[in-house]
Amino acid sequence: MNMTGMGTDIHVESVKLQKKIESHLGIQGSELSFEFQNTEGKVKLDLITINPRHNQSFLFHSELGIDKLDALRRMQEYVKSYKDKYDSYTIQWIAKGESELHTSYFTASNMYDALDKLYYGRDINTITVFSVVLNPVA
Repeated sequence: MNMTGMGTDIHVESVKLQKKIESHLGIQGSELSFEFQNTEGKVKLDLITINPRHNQSFLFHSELGIDKLDALRRMQEYVKSYKDKYDSYTIQWIAKGESELHTSYFTASNMYDALDKLYYGRDINTITVFSVVLNPVA
């Protein structure tokens, strides 16, 4: 089936939405990863941030959509207003085998959600958490 005959090229639209999300977050493309997977007849989008300073990746947010573009549109809506709707947490942690204490910031609905984002895609034993702090509202 020819996608161009449908008015919108899914790849062009996908890239446009990804650029808008990057722009909202003020994060360069090389520091963001859009990971899609099919789950229960829907498309799950995990937006991963990569911190170049300590070369660690963390889950920023997950969205579920009816297809790839729907998931991207939902993610765009989320990034437009997440700072107004969710709390900010500071987590201090050390990677196993290292001695440097790292500080990372997460926007989450609660402390457990923030920790889930920290541990996303990794064994829980690879990071030692020293503190989780709810940041005061500015």
